Amino acid sequence: MTQPRLGPALAFLGIGLMGKPMTIRLLHAGYQLTVWNRTLSKADPLAALGAQVAATPGAAVRGADIVITMLETGTIVREIVERCGPELCRGSLLIDMSSTRQSEAQALHDHLAIHGVAFVDAPVSGGVAGAEAGSLAIMAGGSANNFTRAEAVLHAMGRPTLVGPAGCGQLAKLCNQLIVGGTLNIVAEALLLAQAGGADPAAVRDAIRGGFAESRILEVHGRRMLERNFIPGGQVKSQAKDLENVLLAATAAGVHLPFTELVTERYRSIVRDLPHADHAAALLALEQLNPGQRLGNLPDRLPD
Repeated sequence: MTQPRLGPALAFLGIGLMGKPMTIRLLHAGYQLTVWNRTLSKADPLAALGAQVAATPGAAVRGADIVITMLETGTIVREIVERCGPELCRGSLLIDMSSTRQSEAQALHDHLAIHGVAFVDAPVSGGVAGAEAGSLAIMAGGSANNFTRAEAVLHAMGRPTLVGPAGCGQLAKLCNQLIVGGTLNIVAEALLLAQAGGADPAAVRDAIRGGFAESRILEVHGRRMLERNFIPGGQVKSQAKDLENVLLAATAAGVHLPFTELVTERYRSIVRDLPHADHAAALLALEQLNPGQRLGNLPDRLPD
């Protein structure tokens, strides 16, 4: 006798740096899950955990109640959704957890509505560690009804918050990335200044922790900078893309963000040579502006 299925059937498209631990959280939560990735071999570990692996996006979403996308850009999300075509069930819900432009999320919402598919944009913050721990900050844009449909699934991966209508999840993520990117650069400047002025930068970091300068960036990425560990959690290319999208959102909203322009330029200066380095590589961009100044004496740890 066939056991009744518990919960909605899920499809997950995109098994990358973040997608893999997110799908593992869903499998551990007991969801029936079908996965797809351009490089199918990346899905092999998930098959061992009980996921079904599909050869095409259309095959993955066939019969799914909820489809989750975690892809590199909004253009790719739209391409993959269109490849799914009629296999994307009328009445299903698509949750895009990629980081895209607000305008791209709004356009995808409108496109799917024509075909009777509900939409929530739900980008995340917390990096690979947060995905592994199921503690991601999840910023959701959509109707209250659609958020309610998505909420239990999102809770398996982190802490979801509805921040407004479709597209506002992406706007919240851009606000998050603005704060992260700006703070990374400020921490880099503080540590380099401490050393250049004759102080022990590690001791300065310890001294100011617990005061008003305390932050997760100072804790995690300040240590990364001192250790010159640029093996990625978040990547320079992703931070650069997000900051470019912040500037586009600012233009659309009619506001001028001069500090964001400066931070974006710092990431532009290293994105070609260090696209896969951790975004704490803001330190390396700063050192390029200061010939002869280098934080500490450890060798750089960079991705292959």
